[in-house]
Amino acid sequence: MKTSFNAIAGTAGAVVTCPLEVVKTRLQSSSSSFIHAAASTRHALVTDGGKLTDHHVRHVSAINNASSAADRHHSAARHHQSRVCASTILTRRRPSILAIPQCGLSTSVQSISIWQCLKHIVQTEGSRALFKGLGPNIVGVAPSRAIYFCAYSKTKNTLNTVGIIPANSPLVHILSASCAGFVSSTATNPIWFIKTRMQLDSNARMTVGECVRRIYESQGVRGFYKGITASYVGISETVIHFVIYEALKKKLLELRQSSPAAKALASGDSSAAGQGGKTSRDFLEFMAAGATSKTIASVVAYPHEVARTRLREEGNKYRNFWQTLLTVWKEEGKAGLYRGLGTQLVRQIPNTAIMMATYEAVVYVLTNPASASLLPTGAGN
Repeated sequence: MKTSFNAIAGTAGAVVTCPLEVVKTRLQSSSSSFIHAAASTRHALVTDGGKLTDHHVRHVSAINNASSAADRHHSAARHHQSRVCASTILTRRRPSILAIPQCGLSTSVQSISIWQCLKHIVQTEGSRALFKGLGPNIVGVAPSRAIYFCAYSKTKNTLNTVGIIPANSPLVHILSASCAGFVSSTATNPIWFIKTRMQLDSNARMTVGECVRRIYESQGVRGFYKGITASYVGISETVIHFVIYEALKKKLLELRQSSPAAKALASGDSSAAGQGGKTSRDFLEFMAAGATSKTIASVVAYPHEVARTRLREEGNKYRNFWQTLLTVWKEEGKAGLYRGLGTQLVRQIPNTAIMMATYEAVVYVLTNPASASLLPTGAGN
């Protein structure tokens, strides 16, 4: 039953954070329109002595959104149109904690915030574009999480039963997470490949059927498994996540057991212990443990996500995992390997929090509400 709870939690998180997922995928791409817009703005700064004027902002935005109709007007008309109809995504720069550096382009401090990226997508493609790839995401999240947690639990129980490795040791969690990640990635890679292609499509509203047909016609069945090597490398992220999560969960349990309330419950004073039930603090602790462990894991293993997105792009520039990493490093520097990291971290915190909160809430509703002790201690078991 736990796998069903995790699938529901994952679906809720995927729907809420889909716009950030689209922004992150676009930033990871080699053809990111955000990066190109930033480069044009920086060129305007250089040509005017470093001053960011309203004229430059409007003019650059107009260039980024120009259509074939612009070629039918003379230069004076284009200049007038740029001041009236230009996009507002590149406004005067304001300090923002959500700023995304222009990775790999230069050492310029100019940046585009996540909010500006979202506005750019809405203005150029419509609000529906923020949810591109949501269909495959919803279809894939349930079986992906079900397969993952099932494989994780089975492997963990088997290793604990065999007795070769100390039960519930970090090595057990590492091997369980590795096995679960390998099985889940292999089974669901075609779904995520389709999702990425749809999120990268900024020119037309491509349906799932059209996307599948185009991939199959150009590359066959093997085309749906492009980037699978990067996904296997990404298992390290899941391993780090679960090892840290299990350690934090164990530490939190020890702290609760050593608290005065737990000691009072052990001595039979149920009134002092608050009947031993779960409180909002318990839910917040598990949410914080999940978000903390996932954040650390994401930072450490992030370059594999950039490589995976590049491998799933159309074209033959990126052929395999290591060649892709080397190409990005040479052309964009080490910062290019971390494109979209800011968006990933912002997306990951609410996504993990939503998943953990939904998981605990569903368990609480479907089990005996009068016995809060039946609630599971987390999603990692």
